[in-house]
Amino acid sequence: MGGFMSPVFRKSQIVLATIGTVVAISSLSYVAITTQSLMLLGSFGASALLLFALPEAPLSQPRAVIMGHLAASSIALGCLAWFGPQWWAVGVATGLGVGFMMMTRTVHPPAGSNAIIVFLAKPSCGFLLGSTVIGTLILVVIAVLYHRTTRRYNYPRYYWRIVPTAIQD
Repeated sequence: MGGFMSPVFRKSQIVLATIGTVVAISSLSYVAITTQSLMLLGSFGASALLLFALPEAPLSQPRAVIMGHLAASSIALGCLAWFGPQWWAVGVATGLGVGFMMMTRTVHPPAGSNAIIVFLAKPSCGFLLGSTVIGTLILVVIAVLYHRTTRRYNYPRYYWRIVPTAIQD
C-alpha cells in the first residue's frame, strides 16, 4: 500500500520550525493580550505549521496565506450577516470559501476553518481587519524575517505573483 507520506525532516529543520512557530504564535498572543482583541485564531496554528515546516510549498506563500484567510473570513462574515447563525449557513460559508480559494489559486487549507471560527465567535466586521488581515500579515512578516535570518529556506518563493484563474473545463 503505497501512498503519500509527510516528508522526513532533519533534526535542524524540526528545531527551526518549532522555534519559528513559537515566535510567531507567541507574538500574535502578545498582540492579542496587549490590544485585547481577537487576534489569535485557531487556524493560525495550522498556518504557522505551513509557514515554518513547509515554507517552499505553494500553500505557504504570502499570496495564499493572506488572500486565503481574507477571502474565507470575508465570505463567512457575509454569510453570517445574510443568513444568520443557521446550521446550514456555516457549511455554505465554508464551501464558498473553499471554492473561491480554488478559483483564485489562493488555496491555504488553514483558512478553510475560518468560517467555523466566524460562526462560533460571531465577531464584528472589525474582525476582518483586526484579526484576519493584521494576524496573517504578522505571521508572514515573521516568517520572512525568520527564514532570512536562519537562511534555511528561500522564503517566500514569490510574494504576489498574478496568475490567471484556475477554472478549466
